[in-house]
Amino acid sequence: MTKRALITGITGQDGSYLAELLLEKGYEVHGLVRRSSTFNRGRIDPIYLDPANEGRLSLHYGDLTDSTSLTNIMRAAQPDEVYNLAAQSHVAVSFEMPEYTASADAIGAIRLLEAVRQHAPQARFYQASTSEMFGLTAPPQHEGTHFHPRSPYGAAKLHAHWATVNYREAYGLYAVSGILFNHESPRRGESFVTRKITRAVAAIKAGRATTVTLGNLDAVRDWGYAAEYVEGMWRMLQQDTPDDYVLATGVGTTVREFCELAFGHAGLDWRDHVVTDPRFERPTEVPELLGDASRAASDLGWKASTTVGQLSALMVDADIAALG
Repeated sequence: MTKRALITGITGQDGSYLAELLLEKGYEVHGLVRRSSTFNRGRIDPIYLDPANEGRLSLHYGDLTDSTSLTNIMRAAQPDEVYNLAAQSHVAVSFEMPEYTASADAIGAIRLLEAVRQHAPQARFYQASTSEMFGLTAPPQHEGTHFHPRSPYGAAKLHAHWATVNYREAYGLYAVSGILFNHESPRRGESFVTRKITRAVAAIKAGRATTVTLGNLDAVRDWGYAAEYVEGMWRMLQQDTPDDYVLATGVGTTVREFCELAFGHAGLDWRDHVVTDPRFERPTEVPELLGDASRAASDLGWKASTTVGQLSALMVDADIAALG
């Protein structure tokens, strides 16, 4: 039988890569799309408009803040696997929109879990948790590390994380959380720091800009390649017993070092083009996120292979090509 998967956030970076992966594996894929006055399907149009995927990829309007739409989609799709990737995922924005972030990221996950419990209890559920839940806790961070979120986004995701654990323990659902450290790609949103840097490199190289303004250059992050991380998500739902896993590279890089790599790849000196402004810093900073994914390696057979240098080069090349 053909497996059916439902992906919330299918138009995002992770959702588009996951949809491609599942279609390659022979799945029938259903995607949740938020209604908007403008189309935001650039990441999935290549696969959605591919005649080979006709009847295999279906899009449904819905929203994590609307339980009725989630119920209707769950009844119609009757998925074997549900991947909850939709979220208000920008940390800085969460300080400006804490209530919406909580509604979409925390309560939204509960709305979706309820829809699964009531209308598709056979489905295996994946919750996209985040390394931001660790926040102030000293690295390296793993599945047993104490949580200390430092943003409304991190706090909302922690709520969703524990709700997923509760639905697993209380109702026997196959429900897991993937605690993913930062994962980037050419499909990353333009307001996220890595993409902001690589787009600036492309613009400066083309003579269309001279500087880029950033916040804290000393923040350390564990950056991996998003296309590899969706494989880890899928593997979590193929295990006999549901459990939560960290996905990470185990290598920490400062924002400053990422700038050096990205600008250097284009033959530029980052020091000539990067400007800092405290307005781009968070009210509560997260100094260092560095993951230990050894359990994912031993249990899932998953390990990150793309280095941060390769990743930054990949993103810079894509942004240079996009400018023509």
